[in-house]
Amino acid sequence: MPLQKWRALFHTAFDMGAACSDMLPDEGRLFMALDATWPARTYQTDGLLTFREGAGGGSRVSAASWDGQDAPDEATLNKAEARMQAMGQPRLFIIRESQSALDAALGARGYQIKDPVWFYAMDLRGRDLPALSECFALWPPLAAQAAIWADGGIGPVRLDVMSRACASKTTVFARQQDRIAATGFIACDGDIAMLHAVETAQSARRQGVGRRVMWHMAHWAQAEGANWLTLVTTKANQAANGLYQSMGFEVVSAYHYRIHPEDA
Repeated sequence: MPLQKWRALFHTAFDMGAACSDMLPDEGRLFMALDATWPARTYQTDGLLTFREGAGGGSRVSAASWDGQDAPDEATLNKAEARMQAMGQPRLFIIRESQSALDAALGARGYQIKDPVWFYAMDLRGRDLPALSECFALWPPLAAQAAIWADGGIGPVRLDVMSRACASKTTVFARQQDRIAATGFIACDGDIAMLHAVETAQSARRQGVGRRVMWHMAHWAQAEGANWLTLVTTKANQAANGLYQSMGFEVVSAYHYRIHPEDA
């Protein structure tokens, strides 16, 4: 099932119009935007379970999710594990901050915590953004951008994820000394813009080039009518967390994964 059909299944449970308000997007809205801007190849649903076919694109597009606050019973978890194995994927769940019951149930089965993540947001409404030079937005990305991503471990399968993302999207790059020195990807889902895959060439690191890319993405998001600029990063990435906080991003939610010990 493609992303558009999967989202339609949840349309009555989540009113997109009501979400586009002055209030900070809630947890459910943030995760809808995460799926829209960094989508799996396909989505399969079974009751409150959603299975993502990741096609090698990483945990975010491969983890199963549970759309409930109470934990699933043992039979449901057994069925979910068999489904993920049949898909050729690790037994991996994404767990939202509010899902303590699911977290405890998987912990009791021996699942290990993987990659605790912060969800950041910046309010763009009425915000004056710094003026920039030598920054550009375009889609599709250039070969030079793909080379920078490849050096940072973001290869063709993740470029495929970008291609699958919702229609309002672009890449951004910054030039330094007549070369592309940093790049990133951003997409909008309603009033939420989410940036991904910000990467700086090794020769240009610690020179503020990645920050320039991010501010240019903020300009692009404002022009697209987004109210919120969001991103996710692991809690362990101290350098990235320091950068985002210095730019005015605030932690608004969190999540982590649980992976079966045999698949870790």
